Amino acid sequence: MSKVYDYIIIGGGIVGVSTAWQLQQRHPDKSILLIEKESGLSRHQTGHNSGVIHAGVYYAPGSLKAEFCKAGVEATTRFCARHDIPVENCGKLLVATSELEMERMQALYQRCRENGLEVTLLDQNELKRKEPNIEGLGAILVETTSIVNYRLVTEKMADEFRALGGEVALGTVVEDLSEGEDEIRVSCLQEGDSVAFVCRFLISCSGLMADRVTRMLGIKTDFQIIPYRGEYYRLPKKYNQIVNHLIYPIPDPDLPFLGVHLTRMIDGSVTVGPNAVQGWKREGYGRINISLKDIGDMLGFSGFWKATGKHLKTGLIETKNSWWKPGYLKLVNKYCPVITVDDLQPYPAGIRAQAVLKDGTLVHDFLFAESPRSLHVCNAPSPAATSAIPIGNYICNKVADKQQDDLAEEPVQASA
Repeated sequence: MSKVYDYIIIGGGIVGVSTAWQLQQRHPDKSILLIEKESGLSRHQTGHNSGVIHAGVYYAPGSLKAEFCKAGVEATTRFCARHDIPVENCGKLLVATSELEMERMQALYQRCRENGLEVTLLDQNELKRKEPNIEGLGAILVETTSIVNYRLVTEKMADEFRALGGEVALGTVVEDLSEGEDEIRVSCLQEGDSVAFVCRFLISCSGLMADRVTRMLGIKTDFQIIPYRGEYYRLPKKYNQIVNHLIYPIPDPDLPFLGVHLTRMIDGSVTVGPNAVQGWKREGYGRINISLKDIGDMLGFSGFWKATGKHLKTGLIETKNSWWKPGYLKLVNKYCPVITVDDLQPYPAGIRAQAVLKDGTLVHDFLFAESPRSLHVCNAPSPAATSAIPIGNYICNKVADKQQDDLAEEPVQASA
């Protein structure tokens, strides 16, 4: 007979691990299982990002992203200090290179102030003094931006989760979910064998597979996960000191992507990227990646066609630059002209799990779905890694509220 867990969490990225770790802290007497289909944790979005602890520059005041990010900076920094995980507070410059970007920069500066961030506007001369290799008309200096290795953060959270009594099942692929009145049955494939786990409550933090997990329980939603590849390059070692800060362009406010930037990594290297190109495989990190299942799901979803139509010009430019290095380089040269095509060395790509609604809207904020005994994180956009600790706390609160509501709805039995 299968062991009945109090909670099962699907997904071994930083959001799932943070949730499991905090849930076990709140309920030390409860049995909690974390399921991850890969042989290790943080193998997808968590392990393929730029390692930035974001300050919360871009996000609408009052949105979950803005609130989570601000709280996440402090929580992540404290966690890393407590566990001797290296963090470098290098700061970030958002550089404007045209009059249009100067206008957007002013709006972005105002948003920073509304979000309670301490930022400084730099003119062209001040920018040049801080970054001799960077060209621009002006910039926003964000000092509260740091870099870290999120895989290390995730592993340490998992260690604490296990130390508190939590269990982790790696190499375990969820194939089906069945919800009854009192429990959920989780059918999996583990090392070629069929296994089943049972829980009283399920939490899904399944990232690129979020929509498929909700469908397993028959939850009606109006979104689908559309993968977008973020392709990076690494600069030669001679450029490890090319910048003193992280260098970002002023982004297009209509898109959820931040543009190609120069990122100092915690290992001392500097990367260029990412772009944002249509992915044809949800977990396709190689140069050419095709999944007939993933393509079929996309082509059959009306939101994909509407989103593609809305952003067709941008999509075509991104695709061209993906295959034509000089086009990609141009995005960098507008603020860092010393880099050449030969300086763009291979580096692993990432995949963004972008939730898209049926009307073609790209979901910018967090998105949740639920059934009587489950809660699903359907969209956890950047800065999810920065915000993983407050997100985990928020999920724990939602689960507690949901279970309390369920208890309140149960009929009271008359005493004998």
